[in-house]
Amino acid sequence: MNMSDGTTGLTENPENRSETEIRRDKLSALQQAGKDPFYITTCPHDRSAQEIRDRFAELENQDVCIAGRIMGWRDMGKAGFMDLADRSGRIQVYMKIDQVGEESYTDLKNYWDVGDIISVKGYVFKTRRGEISVHAKEIRLLSKSLLPLPEKFHGLKDTDLRYRQRYLDLIMNPEVRETFLKRSAIIRAIRDVLDGLGYVEVETPVLNTVAGGAAARPFVTHHNTLDMDLYLRIATELHLKRLIVGGMERVYEIGPCFRNEGMDVKHSPEYTSLELYEAYTDYHGMMDRTELLVQECARKACGTERVTWQGEEIDLSGQFTRLSMNDAIQKYAGIDFLSFKGDDEKAREVAGQLHLELGSADRWGDIMAKAFEATVEDKLVQPTFIYDYPVEVSPLTKRKRGMPELVERFELFINRCEFANAYSELNDPIDQRGRFVHQAELRASGEEETDVIDEDFLTAMEYGMPPTGGMGMGIDRLVMLLTDSASIRDVLLFPTMKPRED
Repeated sequence: MNMSDGTTGLTENPENRSETEIRRDKLSALQQAGKDPFYITTCPHDRSAQEIRDRFAELENQDVCIAGRIMGWRDMGKAGFMDLADRSGRIQVYMKIDQVGEESYTDLKNYWDVGDIISVKGYVFKTRRGEISVHAKEIRLLSKSLLPLPEKFHGLKDTDLRYRQRYLDLIMNPEVRETFLKRSAIIRAIRDVLDGLGYVEVETPVLNTVAGGAAARPFVTHHNTLDMDLYLRIATELHLKRLIVGGMERVYEIGPCFRNEGMDVKHSPEYTSLELYEAYTDYHGMMDRTELLVQECARKACGTERVTWQGEEIDLSGQFTRLSMNDAIQKYAGIDFLSFKGDDEKAREVAGQLHLELGSADRWGDIMAKAFEATVEDKLVQPTFIYDYPVEVSPLTKRKRGMPELVERFELFINRCEFANAYSELNDPIDQRGRFVHQAELRASGEEETDVIDEDFLTAMEYGMPPTGGMGMGIDRLVMLLTDSASIRDVLLFPTMKPRED
């Protein structure tokens, strides 16, 4: 009998029953015999599959206890081999009827299936073919799998099924589990770096009375007791800046944000954000912090600062390229926006030449930003800081000294995609109110994705906010880069999915 394909252990099925019915009958038989696996509450296993392989010279002929899921079984009559998978990987188990006992071996053959979770006590050895294995002395069923594992799940092109049933994806595809272990290492590296620099990790509200801190459409919910609408946060920025006003000086938050917008391979309605703020520094200081974070994450997750994403070689070592937005547009489109700064009519002429789609309220700076998106973004493969943005598209950013049409802001681009956004934070409450008013005008003209006026935040600023640098980064995109994942859904354990009709 061979169970390597996940089929039932019964050799005959005269009633043509389903696999699930057969497995439920096996469970019922075990329960009637007083062997209900679901009564078991603990299993004190002391070794993992990978640990046994790594420490074979030390553990050879030593007794161990392992636990995991049956992934395959090769029956040889009174002996057999089993593939057992735990969190660290797979290991082979060798069983003989006179070693584990006739009763246990009979139960195994008649009532156990691929997918069941078991424990094995035995000693470590190497087979004649040189495979490190565990020679079982005792086997125990810990949990019954009532549904069969997919027979050919590995390599299945039905990504919809993989995302909907991530648990099956993790069981069948070890490389998927590795992606999420790397994700954990990346987040841990971020915390280690920032904690080491004296930042304090904080938590700010997910439910907000004002959807501020970014130009995005929010999700709306209703609080019954207060009888008021609330918004799922689109950013953590304005609450974190309140903490800078309060004197905390270095703060950061890692957590979910929500945007009621389109979905594609780079965007999800729920995503994980990192935002950090540091008093007494500016956007140049944030460039240094961002470089350090990206490089340290690459070292911890990949062991190198040179990575490959979808066939493209990305070099994260050394200082990233730094290029002003105007210089980038000049380089790739041959247009010098600063030669006619503030001239809305001239900017509209240029927009026509570039075939840009404009709104009725778009000014010189709005058009400059759209020209950058159209002519430059898809050229930025290696890590590049684009800095000095127009004030119209940066309502929370300090103006550039000597050039008030621009602000001290940068975005980090890698492989044609934005990874981080940072400012010398605006701390002039009068200027801030004027920026909010312009955003309100854009909203009135039909642009929904604009910042809204947050009066309490303006009040906080009026108490005095020190010069501050701030940076926001989408952790999911960083994980995509460092795990060579093509879609954001590949790095979210449970991505948002539309329910299936069935």
